[in-house]
Amino acid sequence: MRVYLDHNATSPLRPSVKAAMLAVLEQGGNASSIHAEGRKARKIMDDARDVLAFKLGCLPQMMIFTSGGTEANNMALRGVGAEHLVVSAIEHPSVLAAARATGKSVDLIPVDGQGRVQLDALQPLLGRTNTLVSVMLANNETGVIQDIAAIRDITAKAGALLHVDAVQGFGKVPVNFGLLGCDLMTVAAHKVGGPVGVGALVVRDGLVIEPLLTGGGQELRRRAGTENIPAIAGFAAAAKEPQLDTYELNDQLEAGLGGCVIFSDGRERLCNTTCFAVPGMKAETLLMNLDLSGFAVSSGSACSSGKVGRSHVLEAMGVAPDLAACAIRVSLGWNTTAAEIEQFLTTFKSLSARHLARSAA
Repeated sequence: MRVYLDHNATSPLRPSVKAAMLAVLEQGGNASSIHAEGRKARKIMDDARDVLAFKLGCLPQMMIFTSGGTEANNMALRGVGAEHLVVSAIEHPSVLAAARATGKSVDLIPVDGQGRVQLDALQPLLGRTNTLVSVMLANNETGVIQDIAAIRDITAKAGALLHVDAVQGFGKVPVNFGLLGCDLMTVAAHKVGGPVGVGALVVRDGLVIEPLLTGGGQELRRRAGTENIPAIAGFAAAAKEPQLDTYELNDQLEAGLGGCVIFSDGRERLCNTTCFAVPGMKAETLLMNLDLSGFAVSSGSACSSGKVGRSHVLEAMGVAPDLAACAIRVSLGWNTTAAEIEQFLTTFKSLSARHLARSAA
């Protein structure tokens, strides 16, 4: 029996989500059609939008359903017409790449050695007009939670817009658009047991955003294309689930790691995320051995080809390249058990002992 510990990449589908999606798949219908089947599909989508809006602390009409976090991030950075973009150095590639692809001026906000945005470095970057700042709520590699309230205060005083990528935070910490006080917010379903391929961009009421996709009037003419009703229903079902609570399991994991280096150990992190390294034990080798032993984990960063890549997050934190090359990430989820953590620790300690023995030989 394999043990899955890579929920920050994608979490297995929850039973409640699967049931909600199957019910819609059997019904069919296009939400833009005016016949009975179309009206039923529209009602399913409207009900799901209401559920998600309540969960996210926004009005239903402020939500734009997308194909996931990457599309929503691209829409946010490209759609508001900002002439100057300021993003943290540890953002998800879908933010960093989207910012650079706009052709606008882009400044990176540095982070400290624990992975938190350096607030005193943000203010000097906001001197220009028509600026959009993008900072993630929680980091996908280290789990570090940013002080969005402080960032919001700084950006608001400078008259800049604020976008928050809350994909990793959704379902793990409270994610409330109104309380965060941002102008745009990205969420997605598949990190907490929802379906892959659906997300949303929340846009402050009155803020105009240009669509990435044109050719239809869906989503109040902000995102063309037939809505993915089964996925949207699954998204809402995932939102109804209790907030993830794996603090005890994460403590169990980290207590068993012994002398490993745990990155961002001194900062508030998500309850499910541990990024750590055994100095001298390369991540690629460890990942392969863990996979062969039945455990699914990831490196600190993985590129689209599936190979272990250099982590821009750890680099921005000032982690030495040799140590960063040893980093792996264990991320827990809704179906993780204490027995699985013990199994992982037993195998990891065995692999680590073998590595130390070879190094000493």
